[in-house]
Amino acid sequence: MRRRRRKINYCRICILTLITALLMTGAYKTVFNFLLLVMNRASEEIRIPLPYSEPKNISPMDTPEEISLDDSREELYSPYAILVRLKDQKVVFKTGSEERIYPASLTKIMTAIVVIENISDLQKRIILPEKIFPDLYKANASMAGFLPGEEVTVVDLLYGTLLPSGADASGGLALHTSGSENEFVKQMNRKAKKLGMDNTHFTNVSGLHDDKHYTTVKDMAVLLEYALKNETFRQIFTSSRYSTASTNIHSGGITFYSTLSKKIDTYEFHGGKILGGKTGYTDEAGLCLASLAEKNGTEYILITAGAPGNPYTEQYHIMDAFTVYKKYIQE
Repeated sequence: MRRRRRKINYCRICILTLITALLMTGAYKTVFNFLLLVMNRASEEIRIPLPYSEPKNISPMDTPEEISLDDSREELYSPYAILVRLKDQKVVFKTGSEERIYPASLTKIMTAIVVIENISDLQKRIILPEKIFPDLYKANASMAGFLPGEEVTVVDLLYGTLLPSGADASGGLALHTSGSENEFVKQMNRKAKKLGMDNTHFTNVSGLHDDKHYTTVKDMAVLLEYALKNETFRQIFTSSRYSTASTNIHSGGITFYSTLSKKIDTYEFHGGKILGGKTGYTDEAGLCLASLAEKNGTEYILITAGAPGNPYTEQYHIMDAFTVYKKYIQE
C-alpha cells in the first residue's frame, strides 16, 4: 500500500513539475495554439453550417406529380418553396407555398415586366436623376454601378435591374415610366391583382424591406411564369453576363454578371440545366431565389424563400434549388 501511495505521489510531482516548466518557458502557448489549429482544421473538414444544422435526408417520392412536403421541411434550408412544370402549370413540389414572405429583390421581376410592357422603345436613352441615389446609398441597396446624371438606354437599365439587381437601375426605370416610384408601385399592384396574385402587395420597386411589402412563393411563381412568356424578359433573365452601351460617364460601358452566375460553378444537374435565375436577400426575407431549369426539353420554375445565411455565407437557397431539381424532376 505504501509503495502504491509513493508511486501516486511521484506521478503527481512529475505532472506538477511539467506544468511549472511549461508556464515558465511559455511553451504552453505553443501547445494551446497547436490544439486550436487541430480543432479549426477539423471544423473546416466537417463544414457544419453553424448555427444551422444540416437538413435531414428523406427518401425521394415515388411520383413526380404534385408533392407536398409541408410535413418534411427539414429536407430544405428554405421553409417556402414551389416547383412548377411550365408546359401544363403542374405543381410538382411545394412547401409553405401560400405563407406570407418578404420577396426582397425578387420584386424586380415585377418591376422589369411592368417596364417592358409600358415602354415600347427599349433603346430610348434616359438620364438617371441625382435624387434617386441618396436614399439607396443610405439603405445600402444593391447597385448596378450607374451614377447620377448618367444617360442610359432602357434595355441596359433592365439588364442592370435583373442581373446585378441594381436598385439604381430599377429606380431610374420607375421614375421614367410613371413619373414617381409611388405611381409605378400602383401599376405593380394593379398587375399583381390582374394576374391573380391575391396575397401580394408591393410598396417599392427594389425589394427593400417594408412590412407591407409581401407576397408568397406561389404568387411569385405565377408572376415568373407570366414574365417568361415575354421574349425580352426571358432573354435578360437567362443571361449570365451583359455589357451595356457606352454612356456619357462610362465610355466603355459597364459589364454585369448575374447574381446567380457569380455564386455557382455549374448550371448542370443530373441530365438537366438551370437556365437562369434571380436572387434576393434582406435580413427579414432571408436568401431567396427564382430560377428556370430545363430537363429533356421540359422547363420548370422554382421559387424558394427564407433560407438562412446572407450573401457572404453558404448559398443555401442555391443548394436548395439543386436539391429540388435533382430529386423531383423525374422526366
